Amino acid sequence: MHRGEPGPGRDAGRVRHAGASPARAQVGGTTGGAEVQSRQHLWHERTFGELVTPSNELRFDDQVAVITGAGRGLGRQYALLLAARGARVVVNDIGGSVTGDGSNGEAADEAAEEIRRQGGEAVADSHSVTNPEEAAAIIDTAMRTWGRVDIVINNAGIVGDAPFEEMTADRLEPLVDVHFNGAFYVTRPAWKIMREQRYGRVLNTCSAAGILGAERMSNYGAAKTGLIGFTRVLAAEGADHGVKVNAVAPIAYTRMLTHSIDSAGAPGDAAEQAVLDDLVGQYLKKLDPALVAPVAAFLTHRDCPVSGEVYTVGAGHVARFFIGRTRGFYNPGLSIEDVRDHLDEIRDEAGYTVPGGPADEMSELFATIMTAD
Repeated sequence: MHRGEPGPGRDAGRVRHAGASPARAQVGGTTGGAEVQSRQHLWHERTFGELVTPSNELRFDDQVAVITGAGRGLGRQYALLLAARGARVVVNDIGGSVTGDGSNGEAADEAAEEIRRQGGEAVADSHSVTNPEEAAAIIDTAMRTWGRVDIVINNAGIVGDAPFEEMTADRLEPLVDVHFNGAFYVTRPAWKIMREQRYGRVLNTCSAAGILGAERMSNYGAAKTGLIGFTRVLAAEGADHGVKVNAVAPIAYTRMLTHSIDSAGAPGDAAEQAVLDDLVGQYLKKLDPALVAPVAAFLTHRDCPVSGEVYTVGAGHVARFFIGRTRGFYNPGLSIEDVRDHLDEIRDEAGYTVPGGPADEMSELFATIMTAD
């Protein structure tokens, strides 16, 4: 039953045999953090009209992209790159703090103006993603301005780290509202448009903080990991309608990452502080948000062949996160003691598979049962 390549939907309902080697763990981090000076990529160095277009360059001409949280950090880099490649961009950002406090339209206005100065097309939008009516208004901005929506990138986010014993509803709900509910509220009105035009690309933003687990981030990790299920289900539903949905787990040095580092507290002694300072100096500054943008752009391009997948991206490195299933252990009279005695076999990653969906997982289960019987 080890067939093909995984991914939700009719064209991807297969599992891949992984062989004898267990999957290597990916080292990840949270999205976001404090601003650093991005390296001067080509789209920053020239106006968009001056760019030389190679014959194999991936373009977004005549397409409309809606990007939330696009006033700063990762979202701004996504907007700049897509606009440089011909997309018309709705730059959405309420302009609040990294913890979600306050709002103003300056961040969105400045990013949109930067795109226009470079010769691209952009409009600023400062509606909140946390309210269904305002989220729908973001999509309306695209429709009123250009009459279509081809791409939605759900990038808006905030942080609010705390140990779980201090994690109250007041800390949980704002993050769920922005990360999870916001993606739902923005995508839903766009989804109808994409289905009707039989084309669309949606990119959600998850995080290793939830996939792998990070202390002090139960609210953030839960909200972000919920988007993996959201991504997988929408990929399955969009498969017959030309709509592809993927997710990125960015590792980038932006305001959010800096806030998370700062909120963790200072090390207990000078030696530990020196190690942390060295880490910041040597590693974090390599995490340029602009190096995440090419992956976001490809996953929202017409030529992207995949759907329902999650990619971890940072410092120019790209890898895929996936959910695997071990061969496991079978006993038709399974007991508590069987679980105890065969736990190593249950956990053994050799020969794992990657089911494309619940039907694949069910097929594997019954193949095991029928073979054993």
